[in-house]
Amino acid sequence: MSQRKVIGDAGRATIRDVAERAGVSVASVSRVLSGNYPVSEELRRRVMKVVHDLDYVTNAHARSLAGGGTPTVAILINNITGAAFAHVAKGVEGAATLRGWLSLVGTTGDDPERELALVNLMRQQGVAAVVLLGGAYDFEEYQLRMARFARSLDAAGSQLVLVGRPPLEGDVPATTVDYDNESGAYAMASHLLSAGHRRVLILPGPAGLTTAQGRLHGVRRAFEAYGVPFDRGLVRHGPYDDEHGYAAVEAALHDTPDFTAVLAGTDVVAAGSLRALRAAGLRVPDDVSLVGYDDIPLASQLTPQLTTVHVPYEEMGRVALRAVADRREGTGPGGRRKGGGDGEHLVLGTHVVVRDSVRPPRR
Repeated sequence: MSQRKVIGDAGRATIRDVAERAGVSVASVSRVLSGNYPVSEELRRRVMKVVHDLDYVTNAHARSLAGGGTPTVAILINNITGAAFAHVAKGVEGAATLRGWLSLVGTTGDDPERELALVNLMRQQGVAAVVLLGGAYDFEEYQLRMARFARSLDAAGSQLVLVGRPPLEGDVPATTVDYDNESGAYAMASHLLSAGHRRVLILPGPAGLTTAQGRLHGVRRAFEAYGVPFDRGLVRHGPYDDEHGYAAVEAALHDTPDFTAVLAGTDVVAAGSLRALRAAGLRVPDDVSLVGYDDIPLASQLTPQLTTVHVPYEEMGRVALRAVADRREGTGPGGRRKGGGDGEHLVLGTHVVVRDSVRPPRR
């Protein structure tokens, strides 16, 4: 039985391992693999046999970092079917395609450990950049490990790009492309309060996610500005899906049925809330007003059409890719900036889109 030699980094064969096993120079192996130089049939057979035995794969990503291949961008997203950040991925991929770059998409499944593992894997693969989409997890160990990966990517000529989440703390070489999340929630809550609503059921999202925390902070600031008492009993945390919207509204109608409006953390949560209100025989907006956040196509497809916060998701993706390209080309990204250590922090604006789902309270 043949014995395999322990080779390369983490057990992966390198071109030097192939050359050593075949008894030829690294240059000869390179000529055989590239197919651009005339080589003898005997040399080709010898090299290709070793390539097969060692399961050697040419590291195209490493060549791209050295400027000799097609740059590849890894897009890591919580849920590939989620409408909001699918638009960010579309923006990244479209801008990459215009430059002739490749895009890879991986899903984290809302698991911080899986997200960290994928970032580390992409670092090992030598991609030009890792683009992380969506809110971050607000605990110290996660932040520290992500900062280490950002420095490791930077040392390898790659970079970490955070989209739709706060920058990492300290002097961390990561680019952040964010949107004015808290101000969007402040504007939406202000819209409800100015219409006369005082008892608002708030579904901000998962408690540990920075996105949800920012939206809840914005809502609380609006209540403070209007001098309206804020009832934490009307805050229901949960995932950004329609099942949570339905279950949260159904439970609130049983526990605290005096609310006159629902402020959902996403348009998808708002859709679930709408189903629960209708199941209880309540009309939107005649009996209960309803608002969302994101302004995905679903918002204008609901009946009534949903008042929501517009987030420029696709533009965020394009800006993220431009930031990667600018750094590789030695030019600085544009846009409004904030301080953020060694990294760039670009912030895009949000605004309320008024449609048909809000009226002054009648209940």
